[in-house]
Amino acid sequence: MAEHAPQLIEGIDKAKAGEWDAAHAIAQSLEGNAHADWLHAILHKIEGDERNSRYWYGRTNQNYESYPDAEAELDALKAVLTY
Repeated sequence: MAEHAPQLIEGIDKAKAGEWDAAHAIAQSLEGNAHADWLHAILHKIEGDERNSRYWYGRTNQNYESYPDAEAELDALKAVLTY
């Protein structure tokens, strides 16, 4: 299981529940972790802040365009964390 997986899964669940601020706080608290930075990128995509989202994608090995559906991307991140 990935480092910090329980916290990140909680962040994903909060994002899916519409608790953006709580999910964002979790992502920020783990800044520098590739999966947390990916979550951070997705959250800014959901928010509609493309510029900030692309910044966070730049800190990961993911691409902004890879997942046009943020919900599916959250599911993909969760799958990676639980593998």
